[in-house]
Amino acid sequence: MKLGFFTMPVHRLDRDYTQVLQEDRAAVILADRLGYSEAYVGEHLTDAAENITNSMLFQASLISETRQIRLGTGTTNLSHAHPVLIAAQAAMLDHLLKGRFLFGISPGALESDAEALGLRGLDRREMFAESIGHILAIWQGEPPYDLEGRHWKITTRETLFPEVGLGPIVKPYQKPHPPVLGTVVAPHSSTATEMGRRGFFPISANFLMENWVPTHWANYARGCEEAGRTPDRGDWRVARSIFVHDDHRTALDYGRTNERSPYRFYYRQLFTKLKKLGRHAAFRPTADFPDEELTLDFIVDRLVIAGDPASVTDQLLAFREVTGDFGTLLYAGKDWEDEALGRRSMELMAEKVMPAVNAAIGPT
Repeated sequence: MKLGFFTMPVHRLDRDYTQVLQEDRAAVILADRLGYSEAYVGEHLTDAAENITNSMLFQASLISETRQIRLGTGTTNLSHAHPVLIAAQAAMLDHLLKGRFLFGISPGALESDAEALGLRGLDRREMFAESIGHILAIWQGEPPYDLEGRHWKITTRETLFPEVGLGPIVKPYQKPHPPVLGTVVAPHSSTATEMGRRGFFPISANFLMENWVPTHWANYARGCEEAGRTPDRGDWRVARSIFVHDDHRTALDYGRTNERSPYRFYYRQLFTKLKKLGRHAAFRPTADFPDEELTLDFIVDRLVIAGDPASVTDQLLAFREVTGDFGTLLYAGKDWEDEALGRRSMELMAEKVMPAVNAAIGPT
């Protein structure tokens, strides 16, 4: 099992913007030094807590400061921009990274982003499906393209001038294109099935109760099989909220119980947002679980893996017994309320926990 990194991120609202951007960069740089295999960052335009506004731009700032880690968008919101812009910018980033780019995509679910962009009332899932179709057609096609859909028409026919290089849109470094990934949140998500059909790769979100996680693989595998493709568990990423410390009590305090815990803040933010939208089913352990019992303590106790290295190893192995095998565990990055503790957790995860987990798993 590989170890990767995923951060939305979610910072306290009173944090300095310049400081948290540098903190988020430092976390990815640390992940690279520790041997994490990949790192994703999210993006939102109108969220003071989740405050990276462009994940490609953020990852581009790390090109010269990282060596081996693959950098991904987590995710690029396809309804927010013209497919030509996204295709050209993603392809350029792939070249700058010399193939270390991972293209995470989503429709763009934040309603305040949609309002600011004038997208409310539009079918953003339809826009998403059309956009990725156009992007892949651009990467695999040649000018003048002549692509038409309900939302966008793409052509360079009238201005095509190949003798001086006018008309083509740059293709990615990786052939035929970078890996395409998407986050999967809801239990029994149909998105996972469609990703299997399309040859994309799923990332199971870290705010999903563990008993729902296997439903993502089942749906993804079904989609692969419908498309005549053999599903590979090595392609499945699963994100979890994890805090490790040398001292078990410190780990439980910082990871779960302390009122200043960034893990508690993280889940308070997410649960509050998703409940308002009626999309909080992922937090329920059963479909009929009553909302009045979905307390913050319940959620944190069930979703945060915290402890010393031996305890976290045991908890991860127990989690894998529920989910089945998967290729990459994504450590979900949180605000560095205490930078030393945040760094130490990432170090112990790479140097103590994952070697112990892989030794217990053995060859698969």
